[in-house]
Amino acid sequence: MRQILGLTRYAVIVPAIASIIGALLLMAQGSIEMVVVVYESITTHAYLKDTIVGVLTAVDAILLGTVLLVIGYGLYELFVDPELTVPDWLQVRDLDDLKSKLIGVVVAIIAVVFVGVFVDANRANEVLSYGIGAGALVAGLAVFALATRKSDKPSVKTKP
Repeated sequence: MRQILGLTRYAVIVPAIASIIGALLLMAQGSIEMVVVVYESITTHAYLKDTIVGVLTAVDAILLGTVLLVIGYGLYELFVDPELTVPDWLQVRDLDDLKSKLIGVVVAIIAVVFVGVFVDANRANEVLSYGIGAGALVAGLAVFALATRKSDKPSVKTKP
């Protein structure tokens, strides 16, 4: 029974691979969108704000792809192969490592979305509400990260 339960960890391979495939798709679409924005900006002399919004949209897709990539690698590394060859900054030793990496990328995405709203003249009336929402979300993530952070020092129990 223990062996069967131990083998169930390999069920994570499917969502890990699906996440990596989704990441590659978003990164490809974001890159294609970036090329399209550059081409249109040069050939049609697009307005600066339209170009900024297009670039930020492409960057947003690429960052979301990065989130999916981190999730895919992290799940695979945690459940299947802890010796997966990845850069040091991408190594995931436990769920807290994965959580902190994800929070960092999510905050970057929130910033990109907010800047996109900020520069979009058609959505100028939404800037304050987006800013408050983004700030609340980032603050909530920071509180969550601090509240669930593991202590670096091993806990030592003392006798009364």
